[in-house]
Amino acid sequence: MPEVLPHREKEIDYLAAVLVPALRGETPSNVFIYGKTGTGKTAVAKFVGKELLKKGRETGKHVNFIYINCEVVDTQYRLLQNIANHFINEWSDHIPFTGWPTDEVYAKLRSMMDKDGGVSVVVLDEVDKLKGDEALYNLSRINSDLENAKVSVIGISNDLKFTEFLDPRVKSSLGEENMIFSPYDARQLQDILRHRVEIGLRPDTVDDDVIPLCAALAAQEHGDARRALDLLRISAELAERCGAARITSKHVRQAQSKIEIDRITEVVRTLPTQSKLVLLSILLREKRNKTEGVKRAMTTGEVYDVYKELCKKARYDSLTQRRIADLISELDMLGIITARVISKGRYGRTREIQISSSSTNLLNVLQEDDEFKELTNYKLKNQMRLI
Repeated sequence: MPEVLPHREKEIDYLAAVLVPALRGETPSNVFIYGKTGTGKTAVAKFVGKELLKKGRETGKHVNFIYINCEVVDTQYRLLQNIANHFINEWSDHIPFTGWPTDEVYAKLRSMMDKDGGVSVVVLDEVDKLKGDEALYNLSRINSDLENAKVSVIGISNDLKFTEFLDPRVKSSLGEENMIFSPYDARQLQDILRHRVEIGLRPDTVDDDVIPLCAALAAQEHGDARRALDLLRISAELAERCGAARITSKHVRQAQSKIEIDRITEVVRTLPTQSKLVLLSILLREKRNKTEGVKRAMTTGEVYDVYKELCKKARYDSLTQRRIADLISELDMLGIITARVISKGRYGRTREIQISSSSTNLLNVLQEDDEFKELTNYKLKNQMRLI
């Protein structure tokens, strides 16, 4: 975590002003922080939290700062258990990973907080990933159940409409303050990168056009500072591996390509089985088209024929062609394939489907799944639909 967060001074001051009552033993307002990925939401929350703890130690005020990523801790039980773990000491009973009634976990957490006293600031990053409203409801009412302690909640989300779907009781008690983090522009991203270059790289190892290029590419991605930093970091790693004395724009272009491949790879790994079957059907059909010298794009009907053949081979239940069309649209939305709807006149409409990424890379990822190892080498039958 850097000691300086360029172009987030206003947000730092605002959040610090909201949380400063904790140093007087009072309950700070709850805050929801919104903004796109890579706009500094988590960095600002952690930075202010670190400063709050530091000031608390200097002034002798008892303050706790608890950070939880709800993408990992996504149920009410695990959320309450993780908060409670912050207060466990050698005299406390450990709350098991599972097995207790949720009410008992809540009662134990309340007891531990009261025993510890002070003011606790709980940060819920990716708060929209929490399953159900019960966890937020319990946190919204916990102050009324505490005698010697106080709790403030900071929710962080990429979804601006997140609170619209909350239970009205939770919404009214939690949504006291709202903060919106706007995306960085290219100039601001350049300042952030220059600051990191000074800390992380040797002097005179970066060409003049590298930082503007990283910033410009990231600004196209909605001002994502994380994307800009990843581009610079991977560019430096690539330059070092090939023994270059300086990082050049060529390394940035290579880094951009590598990041895109890594992103697609991660998306494919986490696809549901039926979506993987549809993707494999597209890959096998494309492979066959190349072998037979067919240059036109494949259609939904052709992909569905291959899909049914694979389901029969692997003994999976096959879905309807309408559902497969929906899964093809999802793969298109994820950027793995491109599926363009075309009109065939009185024969209706269909999709022309093409692979957006390297077929070899996609097949390699699918082969990581034991169920797909044999299927990726499957030879299609001859009786394929001709459209």
